[in-house]
Amino acid sequence: MSGLLYSTNLKSPDVDLRSALLQGQAPDKGLYMPREIPQIPLDEIVGFRDKTYPEVAFAVLKRCSQGLIPDDELMRLCAECYDYEVPLEQVYGRTFLMRLDQGPTASFKDFAARMMARMMRYFLAQEGGALSDRGRGGQLVILTATSGDTGSAVASAFHNVDRISMVVLFPVKEVSDRQRKQMTTLGGNVTVIGVDGQFDDCQALVKRAFADPELKRIRFSSANSINIGRLLPQAVYYLYAWAKLQEKGEAAVISVPSGNFGDICGGLIARGMGLPVARFVIATNANDEFPKFVATGKYEKIVPSRVCISNAMNVGHPSNLPRLVALYGGVMDELGKVTKEPDFVSLRRDVYSVSIDDEGTRQAIKDAWRKYKTMLEPHGAVGWAGLERYLEHLGTGALAHSPLSISIETAHPAKFPEEIQHLLGVDPPLPPSLAGLDAKPEHYEKGPNDYGWFKAFLLKVFKG
Repeated sequence: MSGLLYSTNLKSPDVDLRSALLQGQAPDKGLYMPREIPQIPLDEIVGFRDKTYPEVAFAVLKRCSQGLIPDDELMRLCAECYDYEVPLEQVYGRTFLMRLDQGPTASFKDFAARMMARMMRYFLAQEGGALSDRGRGGQLVILTATSGDTGSAVASAFHNVDRISMVVLFPVKEVSDRQRKQMTTLGGNVTVIGVDGQFDDCQALVKRAFADPELKRIRFSSANSINIGRLLPQAVYYLYAWAKLQEKGEAAVISVPSGNFGDICGGLIARGMGLPVARFVIATNANDEFPKFVATGKYEKIVPSRVCISNAMNVGHPSNLPRLVALYGGVMDELGKVTKEPDFVSLRRDVYSVSIDDEGTRQAIKDAWRKYKTMLEPHGAVGWAGLERYLEHLGTGALAHSPLSISIETAHPAKFPEEIQHLLGVDPPLPPSLAGLDAKPEHYEKGPNDYGWFKAFLLKVFKG
C-alpha cells in the first residue's frame, strides 16, 4: 500500500492512515480507501496456519499501517486486543462456522473496535498537547450510530480511554434488551441516546453533524464502519480462517451476513491482499437493495428500512456501499447516486447476493439445530441460509464434494435469548461477557429524530 488513502467522492486530498483514522469521514463526505491494497504472498498466507490470531493480525496490519506504528508497539496492541478465542466450528464436511462472538461484547465488531480504539489512543498520545484547544477538555469526540452490536462494541472499546468521549445513537425500538444494556450500563465517557426512529435516521444525524460547520470546534471522528480503522482489522479474520482450514490452497466460499457492508468490504480487501476466494455470498435480510442492485444494475434505497429480527442488518442504504462500488471501478456518493457504474461482470463473478426474510432466518435457526446441533443467532442465520442457497445453486448441497465453505456468525446467540427460546425451546448458554448484565442499572438519553435537537445536545455537552 502506498500509505495514502483517497475519498470515494474524489474531491478531498489523499491522507495517511493516522489522519483518516482520527478524521473518520473525508471532508467531501466520502469514505477513505487505500490507493493500493498491500499484497501478501500466498505462501505467507498459507504459513498463517501455524500462527496465533495476534500474530496474523500483526502481519496484516503492519502492511496497512506503513510504519506509522513501530513493530513492537503494534505487536503489543494486537496481543492486547485479541486475547480471546476465534472458534472455527465444523458443521459438516468442508463447511464451517467462524464464530466471532467470543470478545468482550460477544460480537464480531469487537475485532475492529478494540484495535481502532488502541490505534486512536496511540496517535493521540503522539500529538501531545495538540488537542488542548479543540473540543471539551482537548477531547476527540466519537460519534457513532448503531443498529445493534456496533454501539456496544465501540462503547466497550473506548470506555474510559483517555482524551476520548463517545456519543452513541441507537433506534430505541429496534435493539434487543441485552444489546441496549451493553451500551447503557457503562457510563463514564460514554453517552448513549435512544432515538425515536430507525438506524438510517441515526446514521443520517451522525453524518450531518460531521459536515456541520457550526460544530467544527468539536473534534469529531467516527467508530462506525465509515471509518477505515474499522475495515482493516476485519480483513484479518478472513485470512486467519482460510489459513487454518485450507487444504492444498483451495479457494473458499465465504458467506457474510451484511447490513452496513463494512464486514464484506473487509473481506474484499482481504481478497485484494491475496486471500483465495471462489465466491463471496453477500446475504442480506429483507432489506434487499443490494441483491437487486447486483441483479439489475439499478440502485434504489429502501426508505424506511424494513424491520427484521436480524436487527443489526436493518439498513436500507449501506454506508459502505460506495467502497464496494469503488473496489469494482465505480463511483457512488454518500446518497447512493451512481456517477460511474462498477464492473458488473466482475462483481457478479465474485459475488452471489441473496435476501433472506424473517421466515427464512427462523427456519435456518431451527434446521441448523435439528440437523447439526449448531446454534445460530438471527444474523448468523441469514449468512448460513445464504450459504445454503448458494450451495444449492451449485448443486452440491451437503455433499462431500462441496467446496471449502465458511459462514460467519457475527454475534452470540445469548444476545437474542427470547428468539432462541421461542424457536428451539432451549436457553442459549451465557458467555462470561454477558454475565450479570441484566441486573446493571441503565443510563441513557432519549431524543427525537430531529437534527436541531441533536445539534443543541452536542453544543451543550461539548462546550469547548
